[in-house]
Amino acid sequence: MSNLKYSRINEIPAGSASEKITEGCLVLEGGAFRGLYTQGVLDAFMENDLNFRCTIGVSAGAMAGMNYVAGMIGRSARANLSYRHNSNFIGFDSVKKAHSLINLDFLLKDYNSIELLNIRRFFNPERRFIAVATNCNNGDTLYFDRDYCGNIFDAIKASASMPFVTPMVNVDGIPCLDGGSSCKIPYKWAIDHNFKSIIVIKTRENGFRKKVSDRNPAQKIYRRHQRFAAKLDDSPAAYNRQCDEIERLEKEGRIFVIAPSEKVTVSRVEGDMEKLGNLYWLGYNDGFKNLEALRNYLKESEG
Repeated sequence: MSNLKYSRINEIPAGSASEKITEGCLVLEGGAFRGLYTQGVLDAFMENDLNFRCTIGVSAGAMAGMNYVAGMIGRSARANLSYRHNSNFIGFDSVKKAHSLINLDFLLKDYNSIELLNIRRFFNPERRFIAVATNCNNGDTLYFDRDYCGNIFDAIKASASMPFVTPMVNVDGIPCLDGGSSCKIPYKWAIDHNFKSIIVIKTRENGFRKKVSDRNPAQKIYRRHQRFAAKLDDSPAAYNRQCDEIERLEKEGRIFVIAPSEKVTVSRVEGDMEKLGNLYWLGYNDGFKNLEALRNYLKESEG
């Protein structure tokens, strides 16, 4: 059985990001606990004054993005690498409290008693934050803007609520689930909003593609939400199409992509704390390795 906490938890960097703002839009893929890769990259960014003007995240990307916009170095990693095996977060107590294998309120609410989120900085109007969720009524992708959403934390929760194992979350009167059900990497939102600099952080290595099956499990589980089910069943193929286009845009110099430099073997609900910790450091080190190329891209794209 794995340890309850990551053995190098005390080595996770801490502190507050600078007030400097970097122009551009940061796009964060989901992937549940594979999001530790993203958390490592974001900590490297914050330690190097890369605090992007806009952050848009899906699922685990929205969760990590929240702490990034709040400027809290290491907060995401400390929560996941310390409490992955806390039953109030994942386990029997989570099922009792949240009717779900994963109790996202533990990260969004309970963890504040351990390490308080910097609310003032998170809501700083000089920076923008978007959480992506999926409308369960029609399968549409919803982009919840922090400054126009009734409760952005509900939107973050919805964005990270996995289908099949998590109840729908009501956001502004709309039943929602995981943004990755309809859009796993929201780079097109950044393009459509005319950002010159677009930085995409993926949680799978370049070249990875999902297996596409003829089975349609969502059609059976979500019989009352057929349009959502259809979008969910198509999501692996849609993801592969996104990856194809991201590769093209990267080659054209339109976007900058950071992806794991090694094959990722961490599962969505990985319980091996050392594997999770290693994935964090992979992201952290990849973030540092890409700094020079990223800064060159930002100079060229911003003109």
